[in-house]
Amino acid sequence: MVPCIAVFDIGKTNKKILLFDQNYQIIKEAQKHCNEITDDDGEPCENLTALTNWLRSIWQEIEADQNFDVQAVNFTTYGASLVHLNKVGEPVTPLYNYLKAFPQDLEEQFYNTYGDKLQIAAETSSPPLGMLNSGLQLYWLKHRKPQLFEQIAHTLHLPQYVSYIFTGEMATDYTSLGCHTALWDFQKKDYHAWVYAEGLDKLFPPVREHSEPFSISFRGKKIPAGIGLHDSSSALIPYLKQYHEPFLLLSTGTWGITLNPFAQQPLTVNELQQDCLQYLTYNGNPVKASRKFIGNAHEEQVKILAEHYQTPADYFKTVKYDEQLIKEEEYQELAQVQNQKEVSVKDHVATAVKIDMDLALYGTYEAAYHHLVVQLLRQQLESILLAAENDMSKFNILLVDGGFSRNPIFMTLLGKAFPDLRIKAGKSAQGTALGAALVMDLWK
Repeated sequence: MVPCIAVFDIGKTNKKILLFDQNYQIIKEAQKHCNEITDDDGEPCENLTALTNWLRSIWQEIEADQNFDVQAVNFTTYGASLVHLNKVGEPVTPLYNYLKAFPQDLEEQFYNTYGDKLQIAAETSSPPLGMLNSGLQLYWLKHRKPQLFEQIAHTLHLPQYVSYIFTGEMATDYTSLGCHTALWDFQKKDYHAWVYAEGLDKLFPPVREHSEPFSISFRGKKIPAGIGLHDSSSALIPYLKQYHEPFLLLSTGTWGITLNPFAQQPLTVNELQQDCLQYLTYNGNPVKASRKFIGNAHEEQVKILAEHYQTPADYFKTVKYDEQLIKEEEYQELAQVQNQKEVSVKDHVATAVKIDMDLALYGTYEAAYHHLVVQLLRQQLESILLAAENDMSKFNILLVDGGFSRNPIFMTLLGKAFPDLRIKAGKSAQGTALGAALVMDLWK
């Protein structure tokens, strides 16, 4: 039997279990797609019963499979989602979708009672996002569904609910508190004053350190079971474990999200207005995050290029870096970004990316594509600087994972923009699940 760690990785669409061997290589993976159901308002939501049943049945399959010796288990899930339990530990509400609309009159009531919207947002490191501020889901239940609210004895963040299914133990963890919940005062390192005023703090179990896992029985022996992690914070753990000098992580996909786990300054209102926010690491330290919609902009623009130059849709993947195709002033512009002392709010939607290209100016696809990447990077650099608290000199390494880490033009220009940093492509395959495995500290 192969010794391994099991990780449940619960996404909005796909639910997975992965087994990692002692070299943290994936040796088994299974997944399930769960269709949504509707909540008590007729709106789409997670099927909590189906999820719970799958978790239990797949665990029985793993226990019966004599090829694997599971020595620990952990859990990671999407955030901004709460499970409310009654006195006997059973769910009493649907798992409400964080995309559900928050009533405008109730929002006005909340801020009229507790103060300025941006001030609360700055204190809780949570841009005002309605139901995506999961603390407001509880406020909504209390004030709009009091009969349901009265049945709630315990509230668990979704990662801790999944852990509870296996362990029967309840906890709260930092990564769930820190994902734009509007619950946590980052300066006081405690629940925000409004949470105490509403009496909601009594519903959450005590915060528990990840170094103190629970335990469950597996084939008659006790094994450690983690308390669960918010997925975005879990994905950062492999890098925190590997690098002990200050680094920034640029995670690229639809968004280009810069994560700074070495943030030292409190979040400001100006940063909030640029969609900068903070998370918490698994050990409770702040992570400043800033994002730009570069992946989406890239996807739209390469369609336009393919049509204009009559090339395949993915032709950009064949384009190599050619310094002759970039003007000297463009190099200078990129290099000067890090000398900015402050990034100002330039547009109403700070995360938006503006592309201004006249394709008549470029004789080839290659030339046009180089110019596109310059424009994307120029705007991403401002976001990087914002997350870095306007001081790139504090960092030694800039890690890039996701799609743009495989783009030679993007990576080369990033190196020219930050010549004093080591630019490294990260390996992010299943990084979220890997983080949950690593935090168990089973094998040194």
